[in-house]
Amino acid sequence: MKRADKADKIGAQLDEFYPETPIPLDHSDAYTLLVAVMLSAQTTDKKVNEVTPALFARADNPEKMASLEVDEIQNLIREIGLAPTKAKNLKLMAEQILQGGGKIIPDWEFLESLAGVGHKTASVVMAQAFGIPAFPVDTHIHRLASRWGLSKARNVEQTERDLKAVFSMETWNRRHLQIIFFGREYCPARNHNLSDCPICGWAASKKRIREELKRLIINLSLIQICRCPPIER
Repeated sequence: MKRADKADKIGAQLDEFYPETPIPLDHSDAYTLLVAVMLSAQTTDKKVNEVTPALFARADNPEKMASLEVDEIQNLIREIGLAPTKAKNLKLMAEQILQGGGKIIPDWEFLESLAGVGHKTASVVMAQAFGIPAFPVDTHIHRLASRWGLSKARNVEQTERDLKAVFSMETWNRRHLQIIFFGREYCPARNHNLSDCPICGWAASKKRIREELKRLIINLSLIQICRCPPIER
């Protein structure tokens, strides 16, 4: 099956599984979405949503965030991974936004120039806050694209280009969320039997299914060994 045809079939399945694609990070505007996405690096969306209510109660716009000390911000987000670095970036980012006019604007160069904001974060804001076609790719989407044979890339940048090439532009903004939702529900990173997966079962190559099944068996065997009671002597 050609890669484009495979993408069409996968897209149809994803639309059936997830006709609605709510943004998993709680926010009220472009700025709070930007903050939430930046905080989500190496942290679960659930944890971010637990932390941001207190943060946004104190600082839900650049002016308020810039007025806080780094230590205050860090205390508010202390349960999130890399909190010290993220606190510094939040304050600096707020100051940069104020220097640039005080508003979040749909401009790639502007967004990617902000402290703590990379291409993936900027892509989420462009797609979800402004409706501009973008295809944010994280390690989870990278993994599924590889499993499904839609990309052979070794990095997320090339995976993004590959996915943009096989999915039509009007689907990008929902498609990246659908892939994330599918990965969480059906296609975990570890201990996953691809042959039982609604998409991997037909989209993954036989070689890929065998390789991951072998790793699954090894992992399960190691778990079983660890659970064995010690031998009495």
